[in-house]
Order: sequence, then C-alpha cells, then structure tokens
Amino acid sequence: MSIFTPTNQIRLTNVAVVRVKKAGKRFEIACYRNKVMGWRSGTEKDLDEVLQTHTIFVNVSKGQVAKKEELVKAFGTEDQTEICKMILDKGELQVSDKERHTQLEQMFRDIATIVAEKCVNPETKRPYTVILIERAMKDIHYSVKPGKSTKQQALEVIKQLKETMQIERAHMRLRFVLPRKEGKKLKEKLKPLIKVIESEDFDEQLEIVCLVDPGCFREIDELIRCETKGKGTLEVLSLKDVEEGDERLE
Repeated sequence: MSIFTPTNQIRLTNVAVVRVKKAGKRFEIACYRNKVMGWRSGTEKDLDEVLQTHTIFVNVSKGQVAKKEELVKAFGTEDQTEICKMILDKGELQVSDKERHTQLEQMFRDIATIVAEKCVNPETKRPYTVILIERAMKDIHYSVKPGKSTKQQALEVIKQLKETMQIERAHMRLRFVLPRKEGKKLKEKLKPLIKVIESEDFDEQLEIVCLVDPGCFREIDELIRCETKGKGTLEVLSLKDVEEGDERLE
C-alpha cells in the first residue's frame, strides 16, 4: 500500500534550519550543517553548497512549503533564491546546544589560528603557537561572537591581548619600484607609513625594500597608484618579518 504525500511537503534529513519571522509568518530554509557560518563569514560563496534546496518553508521539519502570495507579502518578491539569501543573512540559525558548543569551539580555534598567523612577539620577531594564543584568549575570558566573522574577531583579540602580553601584527615586507620623476617626492610621503627601510637603490628608478604595518598596505598601494598614475609597482615579498627556518616557539 503506497502512502500519499501531499505535493506541498518535502522531506529533508541532516538539516540545519535558518528561520525568520516576517509579516506575522515564520519562514524557514534548509541548509547543510557547518555551512551557514561559512556563508556569513564570507569563506563560503557558493549558495548551492549552503542550501539543501532553493525552497522557502513555513516548517522544514514537517516539509511544509510557503505559498507564493505569502512570500510576496513578506519579502516583496517570489524569487526563492533571493529570499534564501535574505533569510541566510538575517535569520536565526536553529541548532542544538551540543551543536552550538561545537561551533563556538571551532570558531575559537579559528580565531586563535588567524591571530597566530598574523602576529609575532615584538622582541624576538617570532610567531606564537596557536595553543599559546588559545591559552591567552582563555586567560582574558574572550567570548566568541557567532554573528561576527573570525577575521573581525581576530583583530579584536589582538587589541585585547596587547594589554596582557607582548604581541603585535607581523610586518609585511614590500618592494616599491617608482619612476625617477616622482620617486623622491613620493618617498617623503611614504616615509611615515614605513617601519624599516631595508634597502634603497636610486638609479634609473627608485627601488625600495621595506617593512610596513599590514594596516598601512591599502594606503600605500593607493598612494603609489595615484601619484605615479599606474607607472609605479608594489610587490609583497612576505607577510612576516620572520626569517625562513625560524622555529615556532611558545
């Protein structure tokens, strides 16, 4: 005997639900576990990797699909892919306490990893291990914010850790090649943004290898492009001022 399944019902398994309330109605989308946070942080850009189906539900667990007129009234469109994006960005992720704890633990580890990759001990110029950064984050009682990207939170952590330990952003090693005509004048403008000039060669053109704070990179790039009208070049030689072969010491 076959069981009749209503046409407005879809059965899904292994699903993470994102929910939003609009126009007095509840709307839900079915997503793959561990993909929603990736979408929100920008690490996952393929919508098909996040959604189990481009369908809007009023109840995912019962498989009840939202009606077109309800979607238009609530979202101003019946384009289900666009509505999925709206719900993904603004909706509340429904997860169990165990899942939430696992997600927060993973984000905590990811933040510590980013901090370890971007920072050094200013005295030794050597990077810290992820384990040491995790320990330091626990010491300052850092709480992960699920709605914020791990990169944003890593920058917050660096600021907070500076109050309790010796830590700073690792310098970027850059090479500028500037036209002779603009070289000297532009060098004076770049000076305040440069930490250390390692080498300087002024022949047919001005070539400088230097260390800068990563936060100044965009300003330096724009300055060189604008002042030289695209004739100057900027090359990133390395992201850290740590010599190759250095150990990662705690």
